[in-house]
Amino acid sequence: MAKVKKGSVGRRGFLKGAAAGAAALVSEPHMAHTHAHQDHVHEHQAVPSDLTLRVKALESLLVEKGIVDRAALDAVVDAYETKIGPRNGARVVARAWVDPAYRKRLIADASSAIAELGYVGGQGEDMVVLENSPKVHNLVVCTLCSCYPWPILGLPPVWYKSAPYRSRAVIDPRGVLREFGLELDDDVQVRVWDSTAEVRYLVLPERPAGSENMNEDALAALVTRDSMVGVAKVTLTPAGGAA
Repeated sequence: MAKVKKGSVGRRGFLKGAAAGAAALVSEPHMAHTHAHQDHVHEHQAVPSDLTLRVKALESLLVEKGIVDRAALDAVVDAYETKIGPRNGARVVARAWVDPAYRKRLIADASSAIAELGYVGGQGEDMVVLENSPKVHNLVVCTLCSCYPWPILGLPPVWYKSAPYRSRAVIDPRGVLREFGLELDDDVQVRVWDSTAEVRYLVLPERPAGSENMNEDALAALVTRDSMVGVAKVTLTPAGGAA
């Protein structure tokens, strides 16, 4: 992780001040309402988190200085939300389920096999695919920060970046899985894989029973982001963590 240079203190101070100013702007439209109902707390009055305010302040400053084009930023966000994301990984998984030859290539050289489907880019150059089985369940974490395969899973979810997940996934993986609603039998081996800047992981979940007659598109629709991280299994009626 990059070290913070001493010269950055001034910039951090500026961002802190900008964040405070942004908080004031956010709360201003509700001032009259707040004074009239001081004893009540309303959800629509909630001020964004400190991190959100800092990001907004920094974005506004960069746009104001002409360093960044807001339209370009929107295009990047849209790309990761609608074009780059879990649906790409779901396509990889579904192809591996229906095409044994592709599955072998995926296990042997994940980066090349994933590139066959057109999914390439930063944060996904060096990929390793981990195949789940009835007796082995793989779980992915990044204990240092939040290394994540963006081209096939999109932006990492908040829980993946949280300190509790990053620490407890290694110490108590079964406990973490239970909190996600996944209870594994005692005879199932849980393997935890720590992502780094050099290598990123994708879990190849088990194909759900009863999906034998489903085509590739229908199978891809079942695959969730969480199943490709390893905190869930794929079912015929997926719920939560949808791709």
